[in-house]
Amino acid sequence: MKIPVFAFGTRSAQRTHAVVLLALAASFVGGGVAAAIVGGFRINLTPSEPLGLWRIVALDRPAARGDLVFICPPQTIAMREARERGYLRSGTCPGGVAPLIKTVIAVAGQHVEIDAGVTIDGRLVPSSDLAERDGSGRPMKPFPGGIVPDESVFLHSPFRGSYDSRYFGPLPASGILGLAQPVLTYAP
Repeated sequence: MKIPVFAFGTRSAQRTHAVVLLALAASFVGGGVAAAIVGGFRINLTPSEPLGLWRIVALDRPAARGDLVFICPPQTIAMREARERGYLRSGTCPGGVAPLIKTVIAVAGQHVEIDAGVTIDGRLVPSSDLAERDGSGRPMKPFPGGIVPDESVFLHSPFRGSYDSRYFGPLPASGILGLAQPVLTYAP
């Protein structure tokens, strides 16, 4: 039995189609990068928050509890180790990492305790249990807790595997790029 073969044009036509598709893909990706740079848009590819396109909205006041923010982590030993372990993606923040998208759950002066979960001023934070090991089986060391320092924020994501202040502690509020506003997102 002979199986029919369908040709979609000559090799030259096939190459032309491939080049056109490649150019379209490149312009889509390039347009996304340009939008991120010029328009303050970011694509979230992590499960910490819904996947998709987000916009950075200027924050013209001090960060407050409940704010969902984009923040550049400082260049610390903990963040370099997090980068080496693959917890942080490549991006435009100092140190070559991508901004984090997290919720502010405590601000300067609030008391943070970390045990099996996180408590702020004596109130347990929902979905804040800690992982003893990361996805590769490496031990996770929790932040010891304490008072959030001046001009700092304590960050959280309800995703259990999120790398957030449960492990690295408060971050300087000066790293906040702005509020995170969903544009086109998908939460599985």
